[in-house]
Amino acid sequence: MADNVTSLFRSNAAHSPSMAALARESDGAGLVDFCIPCNPYFPTPAMFEDMATRLREIITYYPSSADTITAELCSLLRLPPQCVAMGNGSTELITWIDHLLVRESLAVPVPTFGRWTDQPMETGKRVDMFPLQESGGFALDLAQYAEFIRARGTKVAVICNPNNPDGGFLHKHAIVQFMDAMADLDLVVIDESFLEFADAEVEPSVVQEAMLRPNVIVLRSLGKNFGLHGIRFGYLVANPALAGRIRSMLPKWNLNSFAEHVVFMLKEHGTEYQQSLHQVRRDRMDMSGQLSSLPGLTVYPSQGNFLFVRLPVGAEGTVVRDRMLTEHRLLVRECGNKIGSSSRFLRLVVRPQVDVRRLVSGLEQVLYGTSRRGAAVPEQATGTGYSSGTAAVDRLFSETNGAGTQGLAAQAIGAGTGAPGLPAAPAAGIGMPLPAVPSQVPMGTSGGMPMPAAASSGPQQMPQQAPQPMQAQPVQAPPVPSPPVPQQPVPQQMPQQVSQQMPQHPLAAPAPVPAPVPAPAPMPAPMPAAASYPSPQMPTGPTPPGVPARGGLTAAQVRGTDGLSQAPGAGWSGAQSWPEAAGMAPLS
Repeated sequence: MADNVTSLFRSNAAHSPSMAALARESDGAGLVDFCIPCNPYFPTPAMFEDMATRLREIITYYPSSADTITAELCSLLRLPPQCVAMGNGSTELITWIDHLLVRESLAVPVPTFGRWTDQPMETGKRVDMFPLQESGGFALDLAQYAEFIRARGTKVAVICNPNNPDGGFLHKHAIVQFMDAMADLDLVVIDESFLEFADAEVEPSVVQEAMLRPNVIVLRSLGKNFGLHGIRFGYLVANPALAGRIRSMLPKWNLNSFAEHVVFMLKEHGTEYQQSLHQVRRDRMDMSGQLSSLPGLTVYPSQGNFLFVRLPVGAEGTVVRDRMLTEHRLLVRECGNKIGSSSRFLRLVVRPQVDVRRLVSGLEQVLYGTSRRGAAVPEQATGTGYSSGTAAVDRLFSETNGAGTQGLAAQAIGAGTGAPGLPAAPAAGIGMPLPAVPSQVPMGTSGGMPMPAAASSGPQQMPQQAPQPMQAQPVQAPPVPSPPVPQQPVPQQMPQQVSQQMPQHPLAAPAPVPAPVPAPAPMPAPMPAAASYPSPQMPTGPTPPGVPARGGLTAAQVRGTDGLSQAPGAGWSGAQSWPEAAGMAPLS
């Protein structure tokens, strides 16, 4: 039975097996899910009871049209319906964005949500992958990312905020700067699927700014926030012209009756929803502290409802995953099949403290040998190497990423990668600064959580250094000589300019509907350092299908389908009303 369960993970897909598949191969009793990033506190038991009593009615009849359900959601979130398209999960919306709006190329930082790399590859687009550095805590430097996009000549840019799987967060003013700097691109997508769980900023969403720009789409999830992945519903926000184009392609009944029932019952449960988000944030802090106490385990800062952790040296993620499942009935997400990651990393969903104590106990037994099967981390005498289940990923990043090699962005853009016709970019950190935009209003605290220094009042400044991961003392291992690391150049500071405050949108009344933007593209925003390197000369002819930025491996090859084999696996106090779509501010 154990072999049948663990065999479900032996595939080249970018996702873990579904809970339904796991249940079919086991009794499912006592399984604790640290894999699927779902809100464990919402819906409330009373809401589930209401759905259960009306199950027959819900599944018997057709739902209302998507327009009716979208109008109700927009009334709840104070968004104009003309600017919203509601889909059967974010994956449906990503698919239509790719088919309708991605012409030839898309840039995305990796590791990230797999559909942002795989979907455009499946339709023959070039995917330019900007590797996030492990040595920098997987933080995204927007200036380097902009430089990378310009040198590659990419037509569409994607940012996930917070990013999945590492939980990295970017402040609103920085994203608005990036959006304006990329105003000449075909499209900029800001994926805010996990933003409701963030507490580093009071109003971190850019939905209001997206509605006023001709080439920006904000993608938002409902299933993750509401703890209802199975219902499959999400939405995007954009200028009416963009939103209408997506909406016109969606089936009239693309939303099911469960989605309709939940959307119409939410207006009575805004307080409980806010409370659930605050509890997840508190649990995230507690869980991070408990995991950081494990020797050799690195926990990266996160603003999502999950934590990205690096296993101790010598631990193989696929083995740890399988043993946690078969010996402790704990389902964890091993990240070896995520492009830009390896099987040395796990993504662990934030759960209540009672479940976290069980997780920590299981990791202690699997990693350090207090169970009958011994330790997954080798003793000093056995060396410190580990056998990755995704060797191609490790090979791809070992030369540029783990040690923070100088000029990473230049290498990723095409220096020495065999990308024809592409100029070498300047060294990392010596590129175009993004133009300044008016500073945001002072930011306060959120839900009683301690606010990071970056969210203090006053003008915000782009961080010049990646956040440092929280790390406990590692397991002692024999010294291994390491090559010298070239000194990193100091990143160019993002220009800051204090101007008038951004206008505040009224919370008590629906936002005004922006006028549709005509088809011609706007003039590009000025890029101060645009003349520092020549304009990229893109190769002529049709775009090869599935070509990543480094020019050598497709998504399938990176995941090890070229002959590489994986290692064997053997009450609450809180807000009083429903939160606005643009942030955590309650509605009056």
